[in-house]
Amino acid sequence: MKKSTGTIDKEIGSRVRMRRVSIGMSQEKLGDMLGLTFQQVQKYEKGMNRISVARLVEIAKILNVEIGFFFDGIKGGKAEAGFSESGAPPYVADMMSTPEGLQLVRTFATIKSPKVRKSIVQLVSALATQEEVERSS
Repeated sequence: MKKSTGTIDKEIGSRVRMRRVSIGMSQEKLGDMLGLTFQQVQKYEKGMNRISVARLVEIAKILNVEIGFFFDGIKGGKAEAGFSESGAPPYVADMMSTPEGLQLVRTFATIKSPKVRKSIVQLVSALATQEEVERSS
């Protein structure tokens, strides 16, 4: 019987991708360091293939994170397997899995001026509101 992957596998894969992209590493480079093809790395990141614990430990070392980085927020129990409500909302993971989202966060984090940061947040809010108005018209 073929084992299928689930929500947790997808979330862990998403966290691998988020960390890999945030440090500017390609799938090919990570694959080379693991002795895998970039296609296998893609399958891990999409949650199509499960990552063994031993492999996840290797990935954590390469990506320079503690193993807990991949599990933070998991709650137990077969029926309830998934990530807890106290974790980041789904839209955070969605944003962080895009190149633009990562670039935005990386760049925003380098801005030291609280005034400038606040102005950027106001600008993005105004743009989102304008887009919403245009869609509903």
